[in-house]
Parts: sequence; structure tokens; C-alpha cells
Amino acid sequence: MTTNTTATWTLRPALPEDIEALAELRAVVMRPDLERLGRYDEHRVRQRLRDSYAPEHTSVVVVDGELAGSVTLRPVDSGLHLENFYLSPALHGRGIGTAVLRSLLARADEEGAAVRLDVLQGSAARALYERHGFTEERQDPVDVFMVRTPVS
Repeated sequence: MTTNTTATWTLRPALPEDIEALAELRAVVMRPDLERLGRYDEHRVRQRLRDSYAPEHTSVVVVDGELAGSVTLRPVDSGLHLENFYLSPALHGRGIGTAVLRSLLARADEEGAAVRLDVLQGSAARALYERHGFTEERQDPVDVFMVRTPVS
């Protein structure tokens, strides 16, 4: 895939009516890793997003005017929890995910907040997070739990 960072992206607040498009995007993005782990379930992959959807903490990634991803940055006792960070596979490798993550981490740094997340075992996304200062806290057979302390 060629690297092309000329795509125009923005974040907009998520709306309640975005739920089904985001649930479908989650299913598409997570399918390869979940199948590799023997955990893909057509219904469950969508329902987990529906069950945890918090539009008040979620942003929709818009690329060239189209819904292309999502990310949730939920306040928790220990800082912020980054979850539901999905980008259309057609856009992987173009620097958009990196740019979105940088903008979110800059906000967290301004707030002095640690950011935690979990990523599936063996997911390529782990390398992205490590490049941005996340380190492993612990893991289980399915997930790796990571944290990034704020940069002053």
C-alpha cells in the first residue's frame, strides 16, 4: 500500500444514529484478528459496540466527507480510556490513524491525564500505540492492556 497523507480528515462528535455504521465498521476492522484468535462471532462483534457506545465521549473520523472511523476517549478514575478506535481498512497505512491518535494524546497531555487501552493479542495496532509511548501493563490470553503517561 502506498503512503498518502493528503486525505482530509476531521473529527466530529458522534451522534446516537451513528451506532449501526460504527458497529458495522467494528465488525469489518476486527474480523481478521478475531478470526485469528478463534473468537469471531458475527453478532457479538457488533453487539459489544452497541452495548458500550457512548456518543458523548466518541468522535467520528470523517475522511473526504465520509464516515471512516471512530474513537472513544472515556474519562475514568485513572485518567482516560481509549477504546473503539477503528479506521476503515482502505485507509490503513496513510497516516490518518497516527494523526488522529496524536491529536487525542495532545489533548490528554494538556489535561495531564494518563491514557489506557487494550488491544487484541497480535494486533498490528499495538505497534502504533508503542510508537506513541504506550507500554504494556498486563495481558491475558486475548488482550494486551497498555498505558501512556502524560508528556509535559
